[in-house]
Amino acid sequence: MAVSAPDRSAGPLVQRLTARLTAGERITPDEAAALWRSAGDAELRALAAQVRARHHAPGDCTYLVMRIINYTNVCVAQCDYCAFYVLPGRPGGYLLSREQVFAKLDELLALGGDLAGFNGGFNPHLPLDYYCDLFSAIRQRYGDRLEFYALTVAEFLYLADHAKLSLGQAAERFRAAGVRWITGGGAEILTDRFRSRHSKFKYSVADFFAAQRAILAAGLRTTATMVIGFDETIEERIEHLERTRQFQDETGGVASFLCWTYKPYSTALGGAEVASGEYLRHLALCRIYLDNIPRIRTSVLTQNERALDGLGYGADDFDLPIEDEVTQKAGATISLDFDRLLAHARGLGFNPRYRHVASGAAASVERF
Repeated sequence: MAVSAPDRSAGPLVQRLTARLTAGERITPDEAAALWRSAGDAELRALAAQVRARHHAPGDCTYLVMRIINYTNVCVAQCDYCAFYVLPGRPGGYLLSREQVFAKLDELLALGGDLAGFNGGFNPHLPLDYYCDLFSAIRQRYGDRLEFYALTVAEFLYLADHAKLSLGQAAERFRAAGVRWITGGGAEILTDRFRSRHSKFKYSVADFFAAQRAILAAGLRTTATMVIGFDETIEERIEHLERTRQFQDETGGVASFLCWTYKPYSTALGGAEVASGEYLRHLALCRIYLDNIPRIRTSVLTQNERALDGLGYGADDFDLPIEDEVTQKAGATISLDFDRLLAHARGLGFNPRYRHVASGAAASVERF
C-alpha cells in the first residue's frame, strides 16, 4: 500500500531542515511527516547523505553473505501478512532435523558466508530446551567460524511466555546456550493499532521493548527492524521510527536497523507491493530520523538489485541472502549471482567491503 504521494514542493522546509541537520539537530515526528509529503527524491537523498556522512565516508559500504534458516513452519500467531506458517496439526507442517540444520550451515560456509539467522514462529510443540540444545550444539560444532542470530524478539517473547519464565530468566538461558544475538525481528510496524489489526497473537509494543531490554541486560546483542507496505499510514511509520530512536537513546544497544518491504503473494492480507521508489524514499527518511543508529541496512532480499540504490538514500550495508523461506513463500526471489550485485554497487560509486561477523572468519574481524 502506497503512503500519501508527496507533492514535491518542499522549498523552505528542506532549507530549514538542512541547516538544522548540519548543526547536528534532529527532526520531529511532525517534520518527518511534512518532509515525506513535500520533499522530492533529490532533496531526501541529500538530507540522508548528510546524516550518513556523520558515520561513514561517502563511498564506503559493507555487506554480508547470510541465510535465514526456517527450522519449522508450525506457528500459532496467525498473522494475516504471512504466507509461510502452518497451524499445528495441519498438513504441510515440518521441523528440520539437527543434521538438516547443520547441512544448511555447511553450505553457507562453503559459499563464503558466516552469518545465519533462525526464524520459525510460535511453535507450541517446541519447548525452550529444544532451542537451547540446538543453539548449544551449533556453537559447539562451529565455534567461532560462524555467527548466528538465534531468534527474533517476537519468538523470544513467545518462548519465555510458553516456558513460564521471566524475560530475564529466558535471556540468561539462551546466553548459557551460547547465544550472542537475538534480533529485532517480528517488529513489522511498532504500533499497537497495527498489531491488533493483523495478528491474533502478537505481543504489544511495550512487551516488545521490554523483551529487548531484557536481552541487552543479559549481555546479548540486538538489532532493529521494520517492514513497510501493509496498510500502515505515514503516521504509523513515523511512530515506529520515533519509538526506535527513543529506545536507542535509552539503551545504545541497537547495532543496526534493517527495513524491508511486505511481499503480498499467497498471504491472507494480499494487496500490492510497495514500489521501489517509495521504499528508497522511506529508507532515506529512516536514515534522517534514526541519527543514533550508525548502520542502516537496505534489503536485497525484498528489493533485489534495486536495493543497492538505497546506498544513495542513506544506507551503508546490505545482505546477499541465500535463503529465507518466509519471504520467498510470499514472493521474494533470491539471486546467487553475487558478482553481478556487487558490480552494480560499484557502478553506483560505492566500494563494498565484506563485513566479517564471526571471530574465526578472517584475520581482520568487525564485531558488529
